[in-house]
Amino acid sequence: MNTLQAIVLAIIEGITEFLPVSSTGHMIIASSFYGIAQDDFTKLFTIVIQLGAILSVLILYYKRFFQSFDFYFKLLVAFIPAVVFGLLFSKRIDALLENPVTVAVSLLVGGIILLKVDDWFNKSEETEITYTKAVKIGLFQCLAMVPGVSRSGASIVGGMSQKLFRTSAAEFSFFLAVPTMLGATVKKCYDYYKDGYVLTHDQINILIIGNIVAFAVALLAIKSFIDFLSKRGFKLFGYYRIAAGIILLIIHYFIHPLTVI
Repeated sequence: MNTLQAIVLAIIEGITEFLPVSSTGHMIIASSFYGIAQDDFTKLFTIVIQLGAILSVLILYYKRFFQSFDFYFKLLVAFIPAVVFGLLFSKRIDALLENPVTVAVSLLVGGIILLKVDDWFNKSEETEITYTKAVKIGLFQCLAMVPGVSRSGASIVGGMSQKLFRTSAAEFSFFLAVPTMLGATVKKCYDYYKDGYVLTHDQINILIIGNIVAFAVALLAIKSFIDFLSKRGFKLFGYYRIAAGIILLIIHYFIHPLTVI
Protein backbone atom coordinates (compact mmCIF):
# COMPACT_ATOMS: atom_id res chain seq x y z
CA MET A 1 0.00 0.00 0.00
CA ASN A 2 1.33 3.41 -0.94
CA THR A 3 0.45 6.80 0.54
CA LEU A 4 -2.03 7.74 -2.19
CA GLN A 5 -3.93 4.46 -1.75
CA ALA A 6 -3.99 5.04 2.01
CA ILE A 7 -5.43 8.54 1.59
CA VAL A 8 -8.14 7.31 -0.79
CA LEU A 9 -9.15 4.51 1.58
CA ALA A 10 -9.13 6.93 4.53
CA ILE A 11 -11.39 9.38 2.70
CA ILE A 12 -13.79 6.54 1.93
CA GLU A 13 -13.70 5.51 5.60
CA GLY A 14 -14.35 9.04 6.86
CA ILE A 15 -17.33 9.52 4.56
CA THR A 16 -18.93 6.13 5.03
CA GLU A 17 -18.24 5.22 8.67
CA PHE A 18 -21.38 6.92 9.97
CA LEU A 19 -23.57 6.21 6.96
CA PRO A 20 -25.57 2.95 6.82
CA VAL A 21 -23.64 1.81 3.74
CA SER A 22 -20.72 -0.13 5.34
CA SER A 23 -17.35 1.61 5.51
CA THR A 24 -15.51 -1.73 5.68
CA GLY A 25 -17.36 -2.97 2.61
CA HIS A 26 -16.42 0.11 0.62
CA MET A 27 -12.77 -0.15 1.66
CA ILE A 28 -12.69 -3.83 0.71
CA ILE A 29 -14.03 -2.98 -2.75
CA ALA A 30 -11.59 -0.07 -3.19
CA SER A 31 -8.62 -2.16 -2.05
CA SER A 32 -9.75 -4.96 -4.39
CA PHE A 33 -9.61 -2.56 -7.33
CA TYR A 34 -6.11 -1.59 -6.22
CA GLY A 35 -5.18 -5.27 -5.96
CA ILE A 36 -4.14 -5.05 -2.30
CA ALA A 37 -7.22 -6.48 -0.56
CA GLN A 38 -5.52 -9.72 0.49
CA ASP A 39 -2.43 -8.03 1.89
CA ASP A 40 -2.18 -8.47 5.69
CA PHE A 41 -1.23 -4.85 6.24
CA THR A 42 -4.24 -3.70 4.22
CA LYS A 43 -6.51 -5.76 6.48
CA LEU A 44 -4.88 -4.12 9.50
CA PHE A 45 -5.16 -0.67 7.93
CA THR A 46 -8.89 -0.96 7.18
CA ILE A 47 -9.58 -1.75 10.84
CA VAL A 48 -7.20 0.70 12.50
CA ILE A 49 -8.24 3.79 10.55
CA GLN A 50 -11.85 3.24 11.60
CA LEU A 51 -10.68 4.25 15.07
CA GLY A 52 -9.49 7.58 13.65
CA ALA A 53 -12.93 8.24 12.19
CA ILE A 54 -14.68 7.15 15.36
CA LEU A 55 -12.60 9.49 17.54
CA SER A 56 -14.28 12.40 15.78
CA VAL A 57 -17.31 11.50 17.89
CA LEU A 58 -15.34 12.43 21.01
CA ILE A 59 -14.75 15.89 19.61
CA LEU A 60 -18.29 16.59 18.45
CA TYR A 61 -20.09 15.01 21.41
CA TYR A 62 -17.53 15.42 24.19
CA LYS A 63 -20.09 16.84 26.63
CA ARG A 64 -22.19 13.69 26.34
CA PHE A 65 -19.23 11.58 27.47
CA PHE A 66 -19.16 13.39 30.81
CA GLN A 67 -22.85 13.31 31.61
CA SER A 68 -22.98 10.32 34.00
CA PHE A 69 -21.45 6.98 34.92
CA ASP A 70 -24.73 5.38 33.88
CA PHE A 71 -23.91 6.41 30.31
CA TYR A 72 -20.64 4.42 30.41
CA PHE A 73 -22.30 1.35 31.89
CA LYS A 74 -24.87 1.33 29.10
CA LEU A 75 -22.09 1.57 26.51
CA LEU A 76 -20.30 -1.31 28.23
CA VAL A 77 -23.44 -3.45 28.21
CA ALA A 78 -23.98 -2.73 24.52
CA PHE A 79 -20.30 -3.41 23.75
CA ILE A 80 -20.11 -6.87 25.38
CA PRO A 81 -21.87 -8.81 22.56
CA ALA A 82 -19.30 -7.53 20.06
CA VAL A 83 -16.48 -8.73 22.31
CA VAL A 84 -17.98 -12.21 22.61
CA PHE A 85 -18.78 -12.62 18.92
CA GLY A 86 -15.45 -11.11 17.88
CA LEU A 87 -13.44 -13.54 19.97
CA LEU A 88 -15.50 -16.52 18.84
CA PHE A 89 -15.54 -15.79 15.11
CA SER A 90 -12.45 -13.64 14.44
CA LYS A 91 -10.87 -16.07 11.95
CA ARG A 92 -14.09 -16.48 10.00
CA ILE A 93 -14.50 -12.70 9.93
CA ASP A 94 -10.98 -12.32 8.52
CA ALA A 95 -11.90 -14.72 5.72
CA LEU A 96 -15.02 -12.73 4.91
CA LEU A 97 -12.96 -9.54 4.78
CA GLU A 98 -11.29 -10.84 1.62
CA ASN A 99 -14.49 -11.51 -0.29
CA PRO A 100 -16.16 -8.67 -2.23
CA VAL A 101 -19.05 -10.99 -3.15
CA THR A 102 -20.00 -11.09 0.53
CA VAL A 103 -19.92 -7.30 0.53
CA ALA A 104 -22.08 -7.07 -2.60
CA VAL A 105 -24.75 -9.43 -1.29
CA SER A 106 -24.78 -7.68 2.09
CA LEU A 107 -25.15 -4.30 0.41
CA LEU A 108 -28.05 -5.59 -1.64
CA VAL A 109 -29.93 -7.24 1.23
CA GLY A 110 -29.23 -4.35 3.59
CA GLY A 111 -30.51 -1.89 1.00
CA ILE A 112 -33.83 -3.70 0.74
CA ILE A 113 -34.15 -3.58 4.54
CA LEU A 114 -33.37 0.15 4.65
CA LEU A 115 -36.18 0.83 2.18
CA LYS A 116 -38.61 -0.59 4.75
CA VAL A 117 -37.08 0.67 8.01
CA ASP A 118 -38.86 4.02 8.07
CA ASP A 119 -42.20 2.29 7.47
CA TRP A 120 -41.57 -0.39 10.11
CA PHE A 121 -40.56 2.07 12.81
CA ASN A 122 -42.18 5.33 11.70
CA LYS A 123 -43.79 5.80 15.12
CA SER A 124 -40.50 5.51 17.02
CA GLU A 125 -40.16 8.58 19.22
CA GLU A 126 -38.45 7.55 22.47
CA THR A 127 -35.04 9.02 23.34
CA GLU A 128 -34.10 7.20 26.57
CA ILE A 129 -31.62 4.31 26.36
CA THR A 130 -32.35 1.61 28.95
CA TYR A 131 -30.02 -1.28 29.76
CA THR A 132 -32.32 -3.71 27.96
CA LYS A 133 -32.29 -1.54 24.86
CA ALA A 134 -28.51 -1.22 25.09
CA VAL A 135 -28.06 -5.02 25.07
CA LYS A 136 -30.35 -5.45 22.08
CA ILE A 137 -28.61 -2.67 20.15
CA GLY A 138 -25.30 -4.39 20.91
CA LEU A 139 -26.63 -7.65 19.49
CA PHE A 140 -27.76 -5.89 16.33
CA GLN A 141 -24.29 -4.35 16.01
CA CYS A 142 -22.80 -7.86 15.83
CA LEU A 143 -24.47 -8.31 12.44
CA ALA A 144 -21.94 -5.83 11.09
CA MET A 145 -19.16 -8.38 11.53
CA VAL A 146 -20.30 -9.55 8.12
CA PRO A 147 -18.63 -7.09 5.68
CA GLY A 148 -21.16 -4.94 3.88
CA VAL A 149 -23.79 -4.99 6.61
CA SER A 150 -22.75 -1.62 8.15
CA ARG A 151 -22.06 -1.25 11.85
CA SER A 152 -23.86 2.09 12.08
CA GLY A 153 -26.80 0.83 10.03
CA ALA A 154 -27.23 -2.33 12.09
CA SER A 155 -27.04 -0.53 15.43
CA ILE A 156 -29.33 2.31 14.30
CA VAL A 157 -31.94 -0.16 13.09
CA GLY A 158 -31.48 -2.01 16.38
CA GLY A 159 -32.20 1.19 18.27
CA MET A 160 -35.25 1.97 16.16
CA SER A 161 -36.55 -1.54 16.75
CA GLN A 162 -36.54 -0.57 20.44
CA LYS A 163 -38.77 2.42 19.65
CA LEU A 164 -35.96 4.97 19.71
CA PHE A 165 -36.29 8.02 17.48
CA ARG A 166 -33.90 7.56 14.56
CA THR A 167 -31.59 10.47 15.48
CA SER A 168 -31.35 9.19 19.07
CA ALA A 169 -30.56 5.72 17.73
CA ALA A 170 -27.94 7.19 15.39
CA GLU A 171 -26.21 9.14 18.17
CA PHE A 172 -26.05 6.10 20.44
CA SER A 173 -24.62 4.15 17.50
CA PHE A 174 -21.86 6.76 17.25
CA PHE A 175 -21.08 6.53 20.97
CA LEU A 176 -21.06 2.73 20.88
CA ALA A 177 -18.57 2.84 18.02
CA VAL A 178 -15.86 4.28 20.30
CA PRO A 179 -15.30 1.23 22.56
CA THR A 180 -16.16 -1.14 19.70
CA MET A 181 -13.54 0.18 17.31
CA LEU A 182 -10.98 0.70 20.07
CA GLY A 183 -11.39 -2.97 20.99
CA ALA A 184 -11.25 -4.05 17.34
CA THR A 185 -8.07 -2.03 16.77
CA VAL A 186 -6.30 -3.47 19.81
CA LYS A 187 -7.35 -7.02 18.86
CA LYS A 188 -6.25 -6.61 15.23
CA CYS A 189 -2.87 -5.14 16.20
CA TYR A 190 -2.32 -7.96 18.70
CA ASP A 191 -3.14 -10.61 16.08
CA TYR A 192 -0.87 -8.89 13.56
CA TYR A 193 2.12 -9.06 15.91
CA LYS A 194 1.21 -12.56 17.11
CA ASP A 195 1.39 -13.75 13.51
CA GLY A 196 4.97 -12.55 13.34
CA TYR A 197 4.54 -9.26 11.50
CA VAL A 198 6.36 -6.09 12.50
CA LEU A 199 5.31 -2.67 11.26
CA THR A 200 7.92 -0.86 9.22
CA HIS A 201 8.59 2.86 9.52
CA ASP A 202 6.71 3.49 6.27
CA GLN A 203 3.72 1.43 7.42
CA ILE A 204 3.53 3.35 10.70
CA ASN A 205 3.51 6.62 8.74
CA ILE A 206 0.76 5.28 6.49
CA LEU A 207 -1.35 4.35 9.53
CA ILE A 208 -0.85 7.82 11.01
CA ILE A 209 -1.79 9.53 7.74
CA GLY A 210 -4.81 7.27 7.32
CA ASN A 211 -6.12 8.00 10.81
CA ILE A 212 -5.66 11.75 10.43
CA VAL A 213 -7.46 11.85 7.08
CA ALA A 214 -10.29 9.59 8.29
CA PHE A 215 -10.68 11.73 11.43
CA ALA A 216 -10.86 15.01 9.49
CA VAL A 217 -13.31 13.73 6.88
CA ALA A 218 -15.52 12.09 9.53
CA LEU A 219 -15.84 15.40 11.41
CA LEU A 220 -17.56 16.84 8.36
CA ALA A 221 -19.65 13.74 7.67
CA ILE A 222 -21.30 13.20 11.08
CA LYS A 223 -23.34 16.37 11.33
CA SER A 224 -24.40 16.18 7.70
CA PHE A 225 -25.69 12.64 8.22
CA ILE A 226 -27.67 13.52 11.35
CA ASP A 227 -29.32 16.48 9.59
CA PHE A 228 -30.13 14.37 6.52
CA LEU A 229 -31.42 11.46 8.58
CA SER A 230 -33.77 13.61 10.64
CA LYS A 231 -35.31 15.09 7.49
CA ARG A 232 -35.16 12.35 4.87
CA GLY A 233 -34.80 8.96 6.57
CA PHE A 234 -33.09 5.88 5.11
CA LYS A 235 -34.59 5.35 1.67
CA LEU A 236 -31.84 7.09 -0.32
CA PHE A 237 -29.23 4.93 1.41
CA GLY A 238 -31.33 1.87 0.63
CA TYR A 239 -31.42 2.68 -3.09
CA TYR A 240 -27.68 3.38 -3.07
CA ARG A 241 -26.89 0.04 -1.42
CA ILE A 242 -29.08 -1.91 -3.85
CA ALA A 243 -27.50 -0.21 -6.87
CA ALA A 244 -23.97 -0.70 -5.50
CA GLY A 245 -24.60 -4.37 -4.71
CA ILE A 246 -25.98 -5.12 -8.18
CA ILE A 247 -23.15 -3.27 -9.94
CA LEU A 248 -20.50 -5.10 -7.93
CA LEU A 249 -22.05 -8.50 -8.67
CA ILE A 250 -22.18 -7.69 -12.39
CA ILE A 251 -18.53 -6.57 -12.37
CA HIS A 252 -17.39 -9.61 -10.42
CA TYR A 253 -19.23 -12.29 -12.42
CA PHE A 254 -19.44 -10.79 -15.92
CA ILE A 255 -16.49 -8.41 -16.30
CA HIS A 256 -13.59 -9.23 -14.01
CA PRO A 257 -13.35 -10.96 -10.60
CA LEU A 258 -12.50 -8.39 -7.96
CA THR A 259 -10.31 -10.83 -6.06
CA VAL A 260 -9.50 -14.54 -5.86
CA ILE A 261 -10.20 -16.29 -2.57
